[in-house]
Formats: sequence, C-alpha cells, structure tokens
Amino acid sequence: MNLPQPAELLPEMAATLREHLRRKPINQPQFVGIHTGGVWIAKALLRELKQEAAPFGVLDASFYRDDFEHSGLHPQIRPSALPFAVDGADLVLVDDVLMSGRTIRAALNELFDYGRPASVTLVCLLDLNARELPIRADVTGAALSLPEGTRVKLSGPAPLILELRDSR
Repeated sequence: MNLPQPAELLPEMAATLREHLRRKPINQPQFVGIHTGGVWIAKALLRELKQEAAPFGVLDASFYRDDFEHSGLHPQIRPSALPFAVDGADLVLVDDVLMSGRTIRAALNELFDYGRPASVTLVCLLDLNARELPIRADVTGAALSLPEGTRVKLSGPAPLILELRDSR
C-alpha cells in the first residue's frame, strides 16, 4: 500500500480550508495543533496559507483521554499552551490522523475547559475510517482504510513523512 505524503496533501488541504473559512465566514481563525503530529501539520498548513503569524496554540490532551486509566501516563506528555482567549474564538483544531475519534473528543473537552469557542473547524491529514465516536473532520487530506495489523506513523517535523508500520 502506497501512502500519500503530506507534501502532496497540504496544498489541497490549504485551499479547502481557505474556502471553508470563507463560507462560514471566519476572518481571524486561531490555530491549535494537537501534540505532536497535529502541531507539525498545523505549522505546515499555516506556511501553505501564508499565515505563519496567525495565533497558534498547542494541546496535549493526554489527561483528557477516556482510556487514560488503562494506558497510564505517557512519558512524553507536554503542557498545553493556548496564548489567546478561547472564549468566543473561531478555532482551527489540527491533528495528523483521525482514527477512533477519541483524541479529538479529548481535545474538545480540554478546549472547553479554557472557554467556549464560537466555532471549531477540525482539520486532519488522514482519516482512517475507523471511527468509534461520531466525529468527522471538516478538512481531510486523504481517507484510507488500513490493512489489519497496520498503523500509520507521521515523522517530522521536517520533512513530514508518513510510514506504514506493523502494529502486531
């Protein structure tokens, strides 16, 4: 199976996001990347949009995950940093891979602890069609169904590379 690469997907994602924000209309979106891959994708997307100066925040929603009790504390948990007011803001939440939907649910829970955003637009590089929760991205680079026993890993931040890995 050949995976699409971020460099191929990002220009179309930026164009789709630009159109989505124009239709809403959202003039001053504030970007939030989910650690770690979502941060890399968000920054690459901001470069594509030529908006590197846009307000940018980082979330590590590990403590908000519903499987935290089962999986325990991940050794690479980083603090979240949102250097802007969430209350009333139009947010663009970015992650690398949308699979079960649990990371996005956790990120939304954390965002609402900071305030009540006016809107949240979800952008994901890949949608793996393996949803356990009713969450969908507004902008997606590609949708894939992986063979049994495989996972996708994003390496980065430069260059951004998607790899298929054995999960057994």
